Amino acid sequence: MPTLTLKNIPDDLYTQLKEYARINRRSINSEIIVCIEKTVRSNRIVPETILTKARNLRESTSQYTITDEEFDQAKTAGRP
Repeated sequence: MPTLTLKNIPDDLYTQLKEYARINRRSINSEIIVCIEKTVRSNRIVPETILTKARNLRESTSQYTITDEEFDQAKTAGRP
C-alpha cells in the first residue's frame, strides 16, 4: 500500500484533525484517509441527471396549475 507524507500542515488544521480523530475514535492517519475518501469519492453532480429529474417532475405535476394570486396567498399564509 502506498505511503503519503504531508508537510507544512497548519497548526490549527492539525489540531482540528486530531480532535476529529479523537471524537471518531480513529488515529490521525485514519481520520485523514476518511477525509480524503470523502473528497475524492464523493458523488459528483451530473447536470444531465438533475435536468432529467426536473423534467420528470415537471411532467408529473403539469396538471396542477396555480395563479400568481394563489401562489402569493399560499406564500403569505400564516405569516404575521
